[in-house]
Amino acid sequence: MKKILFVFIALLFVSPMMGKPLTAKKNSETVLRHTLKNGMRVVIIRNPLAPVVTTEMNYLVGSNEAPEGFPGMAHAQEHMMFRGSPGLSADQLADITAAMGGDFDADTRQMVTQYYFTVPAEDLDVALHIEAIRMRGVLDTQELWSKERGAIEQEVASDMSNPQYVFYKKLLAEMFKGTPYAHDALGTRPSFNKTTGAMLQKFHNDWYAPNNAILVIVGRVDPHKTLAEVEKLYGDIPSKKLPPRPVFNLQPVKPDTLNLTTDLPYGLAIISYRMPGTDSPDYAAAQVLSDVLSNHRGKLYSLVPQGKALYTAFEMNGLKKAGLGFSFAVFPKGADAKKLLGEVSAVLASELKDGVNPDLVAAAKRDEISSFEFQKNSVPGLASAWSDALAVQGRQSPEQNLEAIKKVTAADVDRVARKYLDPHHAIFVILTPQSSGKPVSHKGFGGKESFAPKNPKPVKLPDWAEKAMGRLSVPKSVVNPVVSTLPNGIKLIVQPEHISNTVSVYGRIKNAPDLETPKGQEGVSDILGQLFEYGTATLNRIQFQKALDDIGADKSAGTGFSLNVLANHFEKGVQLLADNELHPALPAQPFLIVQHQTAATVAGQLQSPDYLFGRAIHKALLPEGDPALRRATPQSVMALKLNDVKEYYQHVYRPDMTTIVVIGNITPEKAKTVIEKYFGDWKATGPKPKTELAPVPMNKASVVNVPDASRVQDRVVLAENIKITRSNTDRYALSVGNHVLGGAFYATRLYRDLRENAGLVYYVSSSFDIGKTRSDYAVNFACDPPNVSKAKDIVVKDLKQMQQQEVTDKELRQAKSLLLREITLSESSVDDIAGGLLSRSLEGLPLDEPTVAAKHYVSLSAKQVKDAFAKWIHTGYLIQVTEGPAPK
Repeated sequence: MKKILFVFIALLFVSPMMGKPLTAKKNSETVLRHTLKNGMRVVIIRNPLAPVVTTEMNYLVGSNEAPEGFPGMAHAQEHMMFRGSPGLSADQLADITAAMGGDFDADTRQMVTQYYFTVPAEDLDVALHIEAIRMRGVLDTQELWSKERGAIEQEVASDMSNPQYVFYKKLLAEMFKGTPYAHDALGTRPSFNKTTGAMLQKFHNDWYAPNNAILVIVGRVDPHKTLAEVEKLYGDIPSKKLPPRPVFNLQPVKPDTLNLTTDLPYGLAIISYRMPGTDSPDYAAAQVLSDVLSNHRGKLYSLVPQGKALYTAFEMNGLKKAGLGFSFAVFPKGADAKKLLGEVSAVLASELKDGVNPDLVAAAKRDEISSFEFQKNSVPGLASAWSDALAVQGRQSPEQNLEAIKKVTAADVDRVARKYLDPHHAIFVILTPQSSGKPVSHKGFGGKESFAPKNPKPVKLPDWAEKAMGRLSVPKSVVNPVVSTLPNGIKLIVQPEHISNTVSVYGRIKNAPDLETPKGQEGVSDILGQLFEYGTATLNRIQFQKALDDIGADKSAGTGFSLNVLANHFEKGVQLLADNELHPALPAQPFLIVQHQTAATVAGQLQSPDYLFGRAIHKALLPEGDPALRRATPQSVMALKLNDVKEYYQHVYRPDMTTIVVIGNITPEKAKTVIEKYFGDWKATGPKPKTELAPVPMNKASVVNVPDASRVQDRVVLAENIKITRSNTDRYALSVGNHVLGGAFYATRLYRDLRENAGLVYYVSSSFDIGKTRSDYAVNFACDPPNVSKAKDIVVKDLKQMQQQEVTDKELRQAKSLLLREITLSESSVDDIAGGLLSRSLEGLPLDEPTVAAKHYVSLSAKQVKDAFAKWIHTGYLIQVTEGPAPK
């Protein structure tokens, strides 16, 4: 439930709002701000995209405020907020959150701890009740902490098994030595072993106060009615005198070089700098600088088409007092990393000497303007943007940060670059890929120790939750697309949405490289996918990227293609997308560079633990010689000719295998006119290629371990082939049963038995992948090596119980409620809506499949669920594949 900030986002900021409620209206977005008498700040943003609402409670406390020697105290308290409060037990909380759709989480960072729910709008009152109760108090008993400590220590083990995270920890320690920023929020096993329930209770009593909180609410709500409800639930919670904040005394960064290993199939050459914090007047210019250095027309990215790097970018993470920025270049295993690091240094030195390109500064600003508008296309995404603006960055709104960016000049960017990109105060890092040992097969594991779960006892819900949780009805979808088929066979789906001034295009060509790639040409699809970046028949790479920059558009091409653009640039964006998709340049010299890069990448991939882990799973499930076991090798890649790539393109890229979804501020008529104008001349030749893999037999049980020296914890997959296919309506019963097993934290059996009761894992997931011809079932978790067999025993026990006993009435109703509300929540963003339409179209399902499924869910009985599990699941066929130390 914690986010480690390794991938950096441009965050936005806010200061306290006092006095009377303020309302602003713009683009159908209403913003209501208010501060309660106890100091709690409330911001309510009406976003009518879907009947969904996100609440995000931001407590202005994080790892910065952790006591000396206990860096994970705030993170531990975040975990304990799900162990219950006076008036709301952990079981009640789990049942309520499951019934609302199970879309909740929390994260702890240096300066803030955030708790968020995304629920159907009709359940807003329930989400508000939960947060009010948890603000008033929490059950930080020693007994409950002793149970939760096992789960949080598994989270620590998981992150410490990630070499990229280990690098991030070391970088923080070097960059911010002597300040609270020198550690992140995760914590350590030794400190958690010393932590007590009483210490956690004091931490909550000190910091969890209304005058230290900001509540953000986004969705289809009546802002004034919602504010009245907030006043009723939170208004009488007393404010507190807060402890003093830590003092920051930043010292100059001492240059250093770190040489580390990674389990990635490629390496990273990194130069890291201390950047301005979000409270610095230089922050906006630093954001633009980051965008400029990452632009694909820039000097840094030019290392890629020159064949010197696989990829490059510059990223920045803005903490309040100081930020962290780094340029990185990706290299294949065996390449000269020091030489590449020198190339990156030379490029940055050139930027400092010559100054940045003013045209790239203008492009960066246009991109930020577009990104700001696209925030409105997601209810939870908009809540996150406002929360970060207010709670992390200290601004009045996300727009305040955008206004600062608009004022940035090329001279500002040059000044900030020279001030902060100082190689004498930088940390140089090389992450070198390391090979995995060969997978090792075993006859099996498993002891006699019993971890049999007890049957859950029914839990009575509070009155304020009971009525809301009792609803079991088919949700009404807000998605009503207009569907047509163009003369050349393209299926066009248009969904008008007016929540923002944006339009998105998502397209996919139905394809199967395992079936469509000629023998001996494995890797041809990968090379083709990379060559789209090199422009079109009429625009070279630089010219094409400039055309996109000029309209602030974001585009991808290949068998899956997309466009995100402001509505007034829709036609130009589609013209560029179609030109790239239908008339790719496929130039000879870049082909040779991409070919060598791909061969080198494949060589590293074939030895990487993650690849070998996935390969081991496939080999255990599939028969020898199955097309899905085909793999590219350096030899097959280097044997390819440019003509092979062109022939593959002609064979696979066909309009009659393509679906396009257009969604946004546009009419169906205009969308069809523009798509047909630029994609209408695309023609297919020859018969349609085969894209469906043949059915496979049941697999045999097996146990395989893939060694990974970087991991201290085992990653585990238990899986099996199942004979059911998409045409069988038993899949609905399996889905209901799967939501009894997992998907809703402690309210579901696997989470309760493996995490809440046994403390063996931090996460566990259970999933069915039911296709047209092939299907499988899998359980994923991670745990310490000695506990793998114990955890597996619990999984098998739970599965057998599903086959032998009917689920309880409470579990059945809860699983149905979870599934029904998930349907509503699946429409909480433009991306989710479009993705659902696109997937259902390509899978041959009706576009209203969620409604069809809902009708099945409502009518299913406990006996039907039991019978489906008894028929389709065979625990004796489960494979076990682990990555990490050998299970004991």
